[in-house]
Amino acid sequence: MTLLEMSQRELTRLEVVQRVKKRLLKQREAAELLSLTVRQVKRLCKAYQAEGAAGLVSQRRGRLSNNRLPEKTTRKARHLLGTLYADFGPTLAHEKLTIKGLSLSVEAVRQLMIAEGLWQVRRARRPVIHQLRERRARVGELNSDRWVAPRLV
Repeated sequence: MTLLEMSQRELTRLEVVQRVKKRLLKQREAAELLSLTVRQVKRLCKAYQAEGAAGLVSQRRGRLSNNRLPEKTTRKARHLLGTLYADFGPTLAHEKLTIKGLSLSVEAVRQLMIAEGLWQVRRARRPVIHQLRERRARVGELNSDRWVAPRLV
């Protein structure tokens, strides 16, 4: 018997699929509980039937992302950032890397700079909240202590 590593979401799926298999729950109700379509629930039931609980575990677990940058590009960008653009911000560094022929997003450059210790995230300043001025007694009146009668010509 092998030990399966499952997330809380996968455990919930397992419990619901088991209830569907025991006919305590309809596929439509299971779909609503799991926020899936009936077709997805059928697919999960079929996977559970074929492989048991292991069929409900994500097949992507432990694999690298498909959207990952190529290692060669990352290495070249890190080298350029460390040597030529160490004192630049992410946006300017992105522009310079684009000129050099590296196509990275600003966010990718920012993440690389943070990982290399070339740039630090600064917290946004708290906005200064000004005290509200009290409403005046009459329309058009602002400075009641310096009120001057209008000149009649």
